[in-house]
Amino acid sequence: MLDDVDRRLLRYFQSDPGASAADLAERAGLSGAAGWRRLERMREAGIIRGVEARIDWAALGYAVEVSLRIALDKGEARAFDTFLAAAREVPEVIEIQTFLGRVDVRLSVLARDMAHYQQIYRDRILALPHIADIEALMLVARVHHDEALPL
Repeated sequence: MLDDVDRRLLRYFQSDPGASAADLAERAGLSGAAGWRRLERMREAGIIRGVEARIDWAALGYAVEVSLRIALDKGEARAFDTFLAAAREVPEVIEIQTFLGRVDVRLSVLARDMAHYQQIYRDRILALPHIADIEALMLVARVHHDEALPL
């Protein structure tokens, strides 16, 4: 699948996703064209899915982040799908994850402050369908966040 040159190219891409293909290729010891072809092949294979902007929400006034762990009442056949569709409509929900186990879904919610979070929680979260149990975990500090894997 990937050879050592691909892995080296991906390492440089992970550390500097804004770099040009020519610059990444040079760092990996390739010609610009060869580096571009390899990166393009990895995009087409779905290995590289895109480049994202990382926004510092706290700098924009969103100081509260809460992780909600939700167990659903799955008595209705489409409860899971209905809940997920409704959760996608809450603008302050920035991430939705599904699980197997006691917790079915985890929502990441951003708010400006605690009053704003309480409003979101009461007006939008508690209005979501099929919630059997909900647990809120307030983010205190992000100690480590890195999506890069050693290649």
